[in-house]
This record gives sequence, C-alpha cells and structure tokens, in this order.
Amino acid sequence: MQNTLTIRLFTAILLTAVLSGCGVLAVGGVVAGASVMADRRTPAVQAIDKGIGLEVENALEKKFGDGAHINVTSFNQKVLLTGEAKDISTKEQAGAYAKANKNVRSVFNELIIGPNSTYTVRANDSYLESKIKAQMIFTDKLPSNSMVIIAEGSSIYLMGILTQHEAGVAKKIASNVNGVKDVYAYFDIISEAEKSRLEKQGKAEESQPSPILKQ
Repeated sequence: MQNTLTIRLFTAILLTAVLSGCGVLAVGGVVAGASVMADRRTPAVQAIDKGIGLEVENALEKKFGDGAHINVTSFNQKVLLTGEAKDISTKEQAGAYAKANKNVRSVFNELIIGPNSTYTVRANDSYLESKIKAQMIFTDKLPSNSMVIIAEGSSIYLMGILTQHEAGVAKKIASNVNGVKDVYAYFDIISEAEKSRLEKQGKAEESQPSPILKQ
C-alpha cells in the first residue's frame, strides 16, 4: 500500500512539474503547442491572481495555524477556498477575509468543517489533479492553460475562462476520471466571438518583443 502511494505521489509531482512548464510538450507522439496552452487572462490579471493567492493564503495560515488547512485559488479575480476548518466560525472568517481583498470579484467558500486532511488524502488529491490535467491538456481545442483544477478530498473544483462547449467537455473529462467523487465548476462562460477576440489578443501579446533590460 505504501509503495503504491509513493508511486502515485511521485507521478503526481512529475506530471505537475511537466504540465506547468512552458513551450511545447510531447508525450506519446502527441504535441501540445503554445496556441493550445495560451492563458485567456491578460498578463495584468494573471499577476493580480498570483498576488491574491499569496496574500490571502499567507494571512489565513498566520491567523489560524494548525486550526485550519485552507487552500486559496484565484483565477480571473474569483477566489476559491478549499480544505478544512475546525468550526463554522473559522470558515466564515476565512471567507470574509478573502472577500475584503480589494482585487477579489467573488469568493466561493467550499471549506469543510472537520479535522485537517491527512497526508494520504492530500497525496491522492495531487494524483487526481495530475491525471485530470494530463487528459485536459491532450484534449483537442480545450484551453487547459485557461483553467485550474483543484482536488480536495477526491472532489474536483474547476475554474477558468471557457465557452459553454469547452466547459461541458472539461466537466465530462473530470467526472470520468476514476476516483473522482464530485465535480464543481466555477467557470466564466464566454461566447465564441469573445473566445476569438481573446485568442487574437493573446497572439498579439506573444508577438511583442520582450523588453531589453539596461545594465
């Protein structure tokens, strides 16, 4: 059992490292290029999301310590809280703090009341995330880099900027992965016209020369 868990955790870490990389990824003769991987958020929003995640998660960890296990995911300035809180007061305080951040548009508080999850549960969640990410990234015309996949207690939470069709495909893929209990989606749904506009905008940004730093 321990060997199986170790192999799964190693696989999860390896896949996560590979899938988070840039450039072209090739597995089993299939190639995923930059056009499929493009993030539909602007660089400014991507930076804001990183700032929100770091600020809120660090503040909650400092405030609650071992009294809670809270993961903060920010995508397109929408925040998802997952994990465990020892009581309803802790859950409500965490949600209120996230909502108070000036850059946050909305908060989805999915914290579960109960003890912090075990190492085994978290390792299995990492394994599930990696399996789903691998399938998403090699699904034709599904913008995997415009999505985030979070697993908590074998439940899957999806966020991203997708068309209605893409959202349906993403939810189906996650639901069909063995070991997944439930799937919850918090997508920003866009039209096909908006999709085309964002893709053109992304290509234009990619074509801009990188700034030269003066010595």
